[in-house]
Amino acid sequence: MENFYIILVVILFALAISDLIVGVSNDAVNFLNSAIGSKAAPRYIIMIIASVGILVGTTFSSGMMEVARKGIFHPDQFYFSEIMVIFLAVMLTDVVLLDIFNTLGLPTSTTVSIVFELLGSAVAVALVKISDLEQTATQLGMYINSGKALAIISGILLSVVVAFTVGALVMYVTRIFFSFNYKRTFKYFGAIWGGIAITAITYFILIKGAKGSSFLTGETTVWIKNNTNLIILYSFIGWTILLQLLYWIVNLDILKMIVLVGTFALAMAFAGNDLVNFIGVPLAGLKSFQSFIADPSADPDGMLMVALTGKSRANTFILLIAGMVMVITLWLSRKARKVTETEINLSRQSSGSERFGSSLFSRTIVRGAIDVGNAIDKITPKVIRLNIARRFDDSVYQKSIKKKKDAPSFDMVRASVNLTVASVLISFATSLKLPLSTTYVTFMVAMGTSLADKAWGRESAVYRITGVITVIGGWFMTAFTAFTVAFIIALVISWGGAIAIVAFVLIALYTVIRTHSSFHKKQAQKASAEYLDEDVHDDNIINKCSLEVRKMLQSVVEVFNKTIKGLTQEDRKSLKKVCKKVDELNANAKRLKNNVHDTLLKLQEAEGETGHYYVQVIDYLREMAHALSYISNPSFNYVDNNHKPLLKIQIEELITYNENVTELFEAIIETIEKNRFEDIPKLIEKQQNLLSLIKSGSKKQIKRIKNEEAGTKNSVLYLGILNEIKNFLLQSINLVKAQRDFIDYQIKSKG
Repeated sequence: MENFYIILVVILFALAISDLIVGVSNDAVNFLNSAIGSKAAPRYIIMIIASVGILVGTTFSSGMMEVARKGIFHPDQFYFSEIMVIFLAVMLTDVVLLDIFNTLGLPTSTTVSIVFELLGSAVAVALVKISDLEQTATQLGMYINSGKALAIISGILLSVVVAFTVGALVMYVTRIFFSFNYKRTFKYFGAIWGGIAITAITYFILIKGAKGSSFLTGETTVWIKNNTNLIILYSFIGWTILLQLLYWIVNLDILKMIVLVGTFALAMAFAGNDLVNFIGVPLAGLKSFQSFIADPSADPDGMLMVALTGKSRANTFILLIAGMVMVITLWLSRKARKVTETEINLSRQSSGSERFGSSLFSRTIVRGAIDVGNAIDKITPKVIRLNIARRFDDSVYQKSIKKKKDAPSFDMVRASVNLTVASVLISFATSLKLPLSTTYVTFMVAMGTSLADKAWGRESAVYRITGVITVIGGWFMTAFTAFTVAFIIALVISWGGAIAIVAFVLIALYTVIRTHSSFHKKQAQKASAEYLDEDVHDDNIINKCSLEVRKMLQSVVEVFNKTIKGLTQEDRKSLKKVCKKVDELNANAKRLKNNVHDTLLKLQEAEGETGHYYVQVIDYLREMAHALSYISNPSFNYVDNNHKPLLKIQIEELITYNENVTELFEAIIETIEKNRFEDIPKLIEKQQNLLSLIKSGSKKQIKRIKNEEAGTKNSVLYLGILNEIKNFLLQSINLVKAQRDFIDYQIKSKG
């Protein structure tokens, strides 16, 4: 029996390592987004500062470990075997749930997930216990600390609204004072702003750090608490004087220092506050097991876990190991970058391709905001309106960042506001012992500041609002899903025992591996798709356009071949895969089309012809992708609906078309690759022969219809395929011609 529980403890710690990895991938957005978004320093410098903050923060997390042991349920009411079921269900749920959110690139709260997982699994085990003891459901309160769960829910609602509102107000006032051309104003008031910001961050470090520090004495903690006002006053005076002196002596960039210090503080707070979310449960499981084996006569089904009700400090060595795992993950995790990209994308100052779409709710909000704004403008004096408009004029700023190869998503004034406001709100709530999520606060502050900074213009507002709603909806879905899944797992393990445990461990392992595989595949596709519009300029646009054209034509041939093969052989699975591939091609072509504006701005120094040919290429690629979708999707639907197979003569004709199309496209690809545009007349001749063949095929199909040899569905599909083949054949030759003209222009312009 003891060996069985040793295995469970090992499983808990194995899941803890996985949980640390997926947890850091999710929560990195809390402390990285402001520094990365504003390009306050090279990425490796930001990562080093965040890593140090994490390691320091782990030593502050000891006191938080009690949350996992007794914060949500009453451990003295559960037996050892029941406690282990609760903890195992929590860890299994947490690893899978967070990994799914990371794969989707959506930041969520690890605090909320762990709380509701503990609540769900504890409720499930408590209900089993109540059933076995023939008690009533009204006695559930004996086992569950329902007040804590309600406090968490209220904290969620409060933090979302307050963080967004305060972030927006502070950013609005700050921007009016400093404007986008802030360097001149900062000569006189930069040290004061830096003193305010770093004082808030210092207070944040002390309040969050002293609460759970493993090395500060109780007397020191009490002294900090009793002298808070003096600490704030002296910090403000000291930092203001120091920053002003450094600015005069070494021309210190005050904003950069604020952002980097704030990054350290939030990273430290993340490790100190959220480490319990990842290893708190395994440590509680280890403590339970140690109490169990300490009594040789103990019965796992009869020993109440009174040992978990007392105070305990975690082993500093274990905390530092966990910190190292978090740091390594921070440096290596691609998912951490994706989650960070989501928030930066939603808060960036410039317009462009948006990740999220539009929704009725977001459109309604934007229309309402426009109406309110128009009403306010009518009652606001013109002089005030013009002055405010000048303070928010970012035209000079936009021109300056467009000249940079790696432009920031927003300036360091906004980054400093993000970090300062988040630090103040988290510190204030912590001092009042109010539950909140660092993820919720940092994300909503960032959204509030981006709104106030007019980053959500008429071109992007509906998409940004949809994105924010999606993330917030994901937060509440986290709570519901965490509770439900943990409840089900705990219930099944309570009934199924070891068999259920093995099954759920395998399911969790499979899910994580599957999501990782899916994520890396999508990232590879994304990297490939972004090659063309990444850093496009006159010197490399020839190679990039040529490569993209060849890739698209190769994909066209591949998809067309598989479509014809799948249709003629009635291979439903193959056609389904082909449809997904066509969707990817269309998405890629659409993205390129949407980014034309930004690409042309990068080419604005050219005489116009370069951009003209670039637009032509994108248009032809888009049309070809459309034509393919009108071949593959109807073919799949035809086979999926179990319609009659194609006639033998139709199959033979399609195979002939396929061979001719493949031959033509291979010649086109070779022509573009080797720049042998003198072969275009030969390509046109092949194209015309194939078009004649298709025209003949259409006439033959019409005769079959008149002779009632082909049904309605068959005829609609077949004629549609022939028409779309003709369309992308025409577009393919247009592509070659555009590429030829493009190359010729480049040679002439440089000659």
